[in-house]
Amino acid sequence: MVPPLALDIDGTLTTPAGAVDPRVFDVLPAWDAPVVFATGKAFPYPVALCHFLGVPEIVVAENGGVVCVDDTVRFAGDRGRAERVIEAFEARGGDTGWGAADLANRWRETELITRTTADERLLREVAAEFEMEVVDTGYAYHVKTPGVEKGDGLELVADELGLSPTQFVAVGDSENDASTFAVAGRSFAVANADAVAREAAAVVLDESYMDGTLAALETLTTLGD
Repeated sequence: MVPPLALDIDGTLTTPAGAVDPRVFDVLPAWDAPVVFATGKAFPYPVALCHFLGVPEIVVAENGGVVCVDDTVRFAGDRGRAERVIEAFEARGGDTGWGAADLANRWRETELITRTTADERLLREVAAEFEMEVVDTGYAYHVKTPGVEKGDGLELVADELGLSPTQFVAVGDSENDASTFAVAGRSFAVANADAVAREAAAVVLDESYMDGTLAALETLTTLGD
């Protein structure tokens, strides 16, 4: 028996260049337990990944802002307030770093993001004025509603599946994975993880990116045997 998984995407199922590692197509469809993609990405990205992997669409997106399980979608977070943060940020000379199409935010439901080249000090200052928070995932600055976390989404998913969150094994690489690590029964940070994720994880792996995730899954498979 193998445990259900809660997997981050960026930095965890990807190559160092940011592409989805093709090995996910060999490993995850064959995993004999539920697989939850818990990510900071906009909702359509993990849904599409599920689709192309041929696995059930069980998703915690936008850092817990969107949860999808059993064909039901739930939302938490205030996109409107995030929009006001970005508007004020830009009015004070801030630059989100996206082009006119802004494909990074076009499909976001509950939060907005900027590139990590944006003025972090100014962004945090403006966000605080609107009672919003900024989370640095290493890939973007997320302007999000306080108290909305991936870990909350995992608890909701587990309940819908008739499981305990402690039955899940979580793998991630960023500070936004710390809440997932806190509720999962076991947690692994890949070697490229930031300091917050490394501190929160039960195990810090020697391998980075998808190599680290595969090492964690191999450990779980061995224990299952």
